[in-house]
This record gives sequence, C-alpha cells and structure tokens, in this order.
Amino acid sequence: MKKTKFAILILASTIFFMGCESEGRYIDLESGNRVEVEKDSETGYMVNAETRKPLYIYVDTEANDTLYGRTGSVINGKVAQNGGKWEYDADGDFKYTDGDYKLKVEADGDYKIKDGDYKKKVDADGDIKIKDGDTKIKIDGKTGEKKVKND
Repeated sequence: MKKTKFAILILASTIFFMGCESEGRYIDLESGNRVEVEKDSETGYMVNAETRKPLYIYVDTEANDTLYGRTGSVINGKVAQNGGKWEYDADGDFKYTDGDYKLKVEADGDYKIKDGDYKKKVDADGDIKIKDGDTKIKIDGKTGEKKVKND
C-alpha cells in the first residue's frame, strides 16, 4: 500500500512538473500569456515561436529579467506601464500620457509636464520654465529669481 501511494505521488509530481514546463518560461507582457521564444533569422527579433509574432517586451521567469524583443537585451528598470500598456525607453526615461496630459521624467533628473496650453519643465539643477497660454515664466533654481513675460 505504501509503495502504491509513493508511486502515485511520484507520477502526480512528474505530470505536474511536465505541465509547468510546457507552459514556457517566458511571458509576453503585451498579451500576458506564457510563450516559447525564438530569434527570427530574417529580422533578428525575438518572436513567439508558435505565432511567429515579434515580441515587444517579455519576461524570463527563471532569470527574473525583463527583455526587449528586438534585441533580447535585459531592460530591467526601464519599463513602465502607461495607460495599461507596457513601454520601454532605452534612455531610462519614464513617460505617462492620459489624454492631453503628458509627463516625462528623464533619466538625468529633468521632468516635463504638458496639459493643453500649459507646459512646465523642471531641470535637475532646479531651473523652472513655465508656459501657460501667452505667459512665460522662468525661475532660476539657485537664486530664485523670477522673470515673467506676456506675449
């Protein structure tokens, strides 16, 4: 009886692990599905082996890495979700868009906001430029000096 239970346990474990392996070690972030990945010999892009569709961003679940489909390069920390879609910026910049509102945070510490006619740019050194309709404002990050110009 003990041998039968042990054999059933081994068989069930084998089936379980075989099933896990067949799901694939990669996840396509665009679809959320597990996929097998191959390099396309014509384009050099990484593709879904079953559909031959190029992968934009995918995750290697064994190495815990995020990869860029065009090159297969590791892009950990350079991917953000924007409006439900995953985006990669090679420069490490973060971009967010929602209708007319846009935010861009650059890797060097600068950031920009745009919302309709309103624009604001803040440099890493503290300098600020604002444009709101016909009004332009510049603020020096070191001295706090403020200049206002109306067109």
